[in-house]
Amino acid sequence: MISVEKGYVDALIPEGTDLRSEILRLKREKNAVIMAHYYQRPEIQDIADEIGDSLALAQMAARSDAAIIVLCGVHFMGETAKILCPDKKVIVPDMNAGCSLADSCPAPDFAKFVAEHPGHTVISYVNTSAAVKAHTDIVVTSSNAKQIVESLPADEKIIFGPDRNLGNYINSVTGRNMLLWDGACHVHEQFSIEKILQLKKLHGDAQVLVHPECRKPVQMVADKVGSTQALLNYAVAADCSTFIVATESGILHEMQKRCPHKTFIPAPPEDGKCSCNECAFMKMVTLEKLYNSLRYELPEITVDEAVAEKAVKPIRRMLDISRNLGLIK
Repeated sequence: MISVEKGYVDALIPEGTDLRSEILRLKREKNAVIMAHYYQRPEIQDIADEIGDSLALAQMAARSDAAIIVLCGVHFMGETAKILCPDKKVIVPDMNAGCSLADSCPAPDFAKFVAEHPGHTVISYVNTSAAVKAHTDIVVTSSNAKQIVESLPADEKIIFGPDRNLGNYINSVTGRNMLLWDGACHVHEQFSIEKILQLKKLHGDAQVLVHPECRKPVQMVADKVGSTQALLNYAVAADCSTFIVATESGILHEMQKRCPHKTFIPAPPEDGKCSCNECAFMKMVTLEKLYNSLRYELPEITVDEAVAEKAVKPIRRMLDISRNLGLIK
């Protein structure tokens, strides 16, 4: 008997199973596509058909012709894929893979916040639940947030949630004064400015790459502030050979694959327990869970139809604006 009470398929895998080969076989048989975020474990990234940041994953889901989407990421990413592809089966190998940023913005509280500030255009970061997206006018990612905000009239009143660090960064580079929800990502909040500066002393020629979800002091020492994809692109194109990377350390796997001759150093957190900074939620998906999820087509993402009907509009508006701005094809 198969159980998903733990949030993933808890089923015995026969000893000696070649997980990689079996995953590839099941994928072909079931017309499934495996999508993975850059923060996933290296072995998950390597077996995925598609890999990308939140914007890329949303695009991939929207254009996929697969019958099953296996989203190796966190829960809100699976919801986004399901909202965009209601006719497809969307599976997340471990439903426990949540998001501290999404959790910092409960939908009822956000709805109340929006109601208390009428006359504002509501922009929500993609790192939110479907229920929060349902109270939103435009969804954005870190890849397109600046450009989408700039595309709106200069005097437009805007609510931005839930990431205060990203919101403050956008305010600083656009000259806007968006009203910000007070949320944050626990991973990006933890980077130590002191330890980054120490690394900079040890590696004098290193450039510092920083995600805009980081706190302002960390952003201020950056050579490049940008989304996960933007940091990757910068690392590939730059003449520099050494980088200190202040975002979830999973991206270093793809950076190293693309630039085997360059050195990538993960920026450490403040607690000093580790030399890198990982999201425990992103690391919940394993080859075993991926295999069982494909084998049994569980656990499946569902989104309330009424919520999905509202949430799809700001997601599609994001994609439409991004196309009009030339950010995506």
